[in-house]
Amino acid sequence: MIFNMYYSFCSRSLAFGTALVLLTACGNSGKTDPATTGAAVSGAAAASGAPASAAPAADTVQAFVLKADTLKKTVELPGELIPYLQTDLFAKVQGYVQVMKADIGDRVRKGQTLAIIDAPEVNTQFTQSMAAQQAAKARLTTSADQYNRLYRASQSPSPGIVAPVDLENSRNQMTADSASYEALRQQSKAYKEVSGYLYITAPFDGVITARKADPGALVNANAMLLTVQDNNTLRLRVAVPEIYISAAGSNKNLFFSVDAYPEQRFTGVLTRKTETIDPGTRTELWEFDVDNSKHLLTAGTFVYAKIKLGRSTPSFVLPPSAIATTLERKFVIKVKEGKVQWVDVRQGMTTDAGIEVFGDLATGDTLLVKATDERKPGTQAYWKLGMGR
Repeated sequence: MIFNMYYSFCSRSLAFGTALVLLTACGNSGKTDPATTGAAVSGAAAASGAPASAAPAADTVQAFVLKADTLKKTVELPGELIPYLQTDLFAKVQGYVQVMKADIGDRVRKGQTLAIIDAPEVNTQFTQSMAAQQAAKARLTTSADQYNRLYRASQSPSPGIVAPVDLENSRNQMTADSASYEALRQQSKAYKEVSGYLYITAPFDGVITARKADPGALVNANAMLLTVQDNNTLRLRVAVPEIYISAAGSNKNLFFSVDAYPEQRFTGVLTRKTETIDPGTRTELWEFDVDNSKHLLTAGTFVYAKIKLGRSTPSFVLPPSAIATTLERKFVIKVKEGKVQWVDVRQGMTTDAGIEVFGDLATGDTLLVKATDERKPGTQAYWKLGMGR
């Protein structure tokens, strides 16, 4: 009996558990398992042939089409004004300054006496030489007269009037006196020139810019007394960098300004070049003549010279970002047949529009706007063209 009761209880428990499981299954029949759903979608996508996710975007690189351009540029270079002529006047003999007839700022004419030096010994030597010259001239006159008399007598038909030895001695005496006279004449000429050194004269038209002695001062030979400058025309010297020489070669005129007249422009005319490069500065010295007849400008003034530059043939001007520079090379990146190529270039002038380059480039080439050594030759990308240059 007890066994029958236990069996009946177990049978009822099993039936209750089975009913509970069935009710739970029916309650969850409206929900979806995410993992199962994803797998189903993936399976459906695979069945339809569509990709499971979107492909990565292609690398987009900015590029431009190369165009030739005529390079024009104006550069400002420092320069200096110097006198067209400048001379320091020195004393050539020792003496005392007797008169100073010029001072700084005085305008003088060529040949004008500027100073007189008093040197009595020079005048004395000149006087003595002139006296000696006169005496030698008298002796020469006497010996020449005596020789002429003897010579005429020797031509007489009567033999033995003049001994041949006397005629020869007379001629030798005349020759010696002639040589002595010529020597003294040259000596007198030299003393006269020395006495002329006592007068300091202007070598050209100009202005006195320095005075180093006053009346009464004792000056030695080679002592500087005055400085004369010709500033009616000034020389403007400009050191032109080597890179600009060919581009500026056609310019004959330039404009410049000075601090004294900041709002006024002056003109210079190219007259001469050194035609050699200074190895220290890598520049060529150009000289321009500046008309200074109004005397507005002064020698020694620092100027700001503007020189126009221009190529006679078209060239290529690139943005700075299109040029890559490494320790080994300077290059641009060209796109040819969809692939990258490195093209070595040499840099020219820099302008507001960009940098001038020279290399194996041609009009119509496609170049990258931003060149970098990280983009290796042969790589591909989506090349997006922008503004041409």
